[in-house]
Amino acid sequence: MIYGVDVFSFHDVLEICKKTNKAKLNKAAKDQILKSQKNVQKIVESDQCVYGINTGFGPLCDTKISADETAQLQYNLIISHAVGVGKPIDKQLSKIMMIAKVHALSKGFSGVSLEVIERMILMLEKDIIPVVPEQGSVGASGDLAPLAHLVLPLLGLGQVWEGDQVSETPEVLQKHDLEPLALGPKEGLGLINGTQFILAHAIKGLEKFEYLLDLADMTAAMSLEAYRGSQSPFKKELHEIRPFEGSKKVAARMLKFLKNSENMKAHEDCERVQDPYSMRCVPQVHGASRNAFEHLKAMAETELNSVTDNPIVLSAEESISGGNFHGQLMALPLDYATLAAAELGNISDRRSYLLLEGKYGLPRLLTESSGLNSGFMIPQYTSAALVTENKTLCFPASADSIPTSLGQEDHVSMGSISGRKFNQVLGNLVNILAVELMFAAQGLEFRRPAKCSKIIEENFAILRSKVTKLEDDRLIGKDMLAIAELINERQFIVN
Repeated sequence: MIYGVDVFSFHDVLEICKKTNKAKLNKAAKDQILKSQKNVQKIVESDQCVYGINTGFGPLCDTKISADETAQLQYNLIISHAVGVGKPIDKQLSKIMMIAKVHALSKGFSGVSLEVIERMILMLEKDIIPVVPEQGSVGASGDLAPLAHLVLPLLGLGQVWEGDQVSETPEVLQKHDLEPLALGPKEGLGLINGTQFILAHAIKGLEKFEYLLDLADMTAAMSLEAYRGSQSPFKKELHEIRPFEGSKKVAARMLKFLKNSENMKAHEDCERVQDPYSMRCVPQVHGASRNAFEHLKAMAETELNSVTDNPIVLSAEESISGGNFHGQLMALPLDYATLAAAELGNISDRRSYLLLEGKYGLPRLLTESSGLNSGFMIPQYTSAALVTENKTLCFPASADSIPTSLGQEDHVSMGSISGRKFNQVLGNLVNILAVELMFAAQGLEFRRPAKCSKIIEENFAILRSKVTKLEDDRLIGKDMLAIAELINERQFIVN
């Protein structure tokens, strides 16, 4: 992969982050970076007044800065903007931010020097990853505070990750024989203007959401096996006359998961007319969430391959102070995806509840000795709590805006909050699906000797390798955590 030249997918970024792929600069990218840097220098030497190069920032944009003070201006910008609070984001998110930032800067419209970009690439290669607090960005004029923390180590300031430990930057730079850098004109602004904090959360969330969408389909199929519901709502003909891509895909997947199931055959002669919505409408509900995933993916990959700082330097004669840093273009699809992820949990909890009701041959609470034993009564409480927590997280952060910078930045996206909430909802979804999988596996025990489809039997065996059938009450909280771990490790077969 070539920074600034190739079109990166979100999967490409994750592969670079995990070092299963590598990105570098080629001559074309370096030439464009050097050309942009020279253009900035010409602006400094001219009489032009250009925002952020020889002026102050935000409401101070009308304050002219002399050529001698431009370096100090950039240094002051970084240290004054590094005001994030809260826990550090995880190391992977910081790495994704760096990769995305290098890619954007390498397109050569930001005036950031080759030396600075190469230092960031070197830090990635040496696993010197900045510590970035999770709160402080309003998602317009870029993710200013998080990005300031991201680039503090270039100046020999701040903290970095050493393995899983946090260390002071000067100590780590000394270990690697690296000196702090001095920033030139426009460099500080180019480094902290941008949407890479929002984008990193979108990319990380997309990776998890992609797997959980597939897992939710498989989990629903396992629950349908246990419930001995009908597979007729998944027939191709039904979905061809309402041809949403997401629902068509889910319907086809459900039929694949249920192929040759003896439980489905047992349902053919029963007197039930139709199943509840949470079983019958899986293609429509899961499919809608898939559509939201595709929308976020398209928006995130456009953003990933964009230049999002300000001003944009087109030539020595022309630079544009615009709004490419504004996070609204990512905030809205992130809020949409958050709702879509929450809905996967909402319908999953309803399927879990159905399996507890004691209908159609299943014992109440999925235990043959209820009364003395509570069986699976209480895990559904946990699921219900997480579903409701997700509902509260679905309020769109992008619906709010608070003016900043003395009104110069009078409409902001709050997309950084959208990104954080998206990942919180996905974390809760893991545990909601773990509860449903636990219930579905228990339900299948009461359908024996009937066999499920091949893929459901394989997943049943994976689950049973960690969690045994519940006979009498035990610490089933441990079982839930074990299943959640299987999900996080992607042990279940979902395709």
